[in-house]
Amino acid sequence: MGTIEIEGMEFYAYHGHFKQEQVVGNKFLVNISIETNCTTAGVSDNLHDALDYQKVYNLIKEEMEKKSFLLEHICNRILDKLYSEFTTIGKATIKVSKINPPMGGQIKKVSVTMSR
Repeated sequence: MGTIEIEGMEFYAYHGHFKQEQVVGNKFLVNISIETNCTTAGVSDNLHDALDYQKVYNLIKEEMEKKSFLLEHICNRILDKLYSEFTTIGKATIKVSKINPPMGGQIKKVSVTMSR
């Protein structure tokens, strides 16, 4: 087994409970960690034997473009899509962070992390 991590993906998206958040938008950061068998790819040096992390990024990008009210919903949608597209995933952990959330105070970010 091995772990593939894609860290610090930045997206500008329109997620949030409040109407203004879905109009104005906000900056989001996404980190993903995927446990998968890397042995064959490690020997063959062939992308066809690996979990293609460019495809993982594109999948996350597509899901981040769909509006959601909650970060939990975004995480769940991404995990659902990952597991439907990639059969070799043993475990995946995703963290979605909203930068400067409108919560009435100085807050750097709020995050939700989910694993499956």
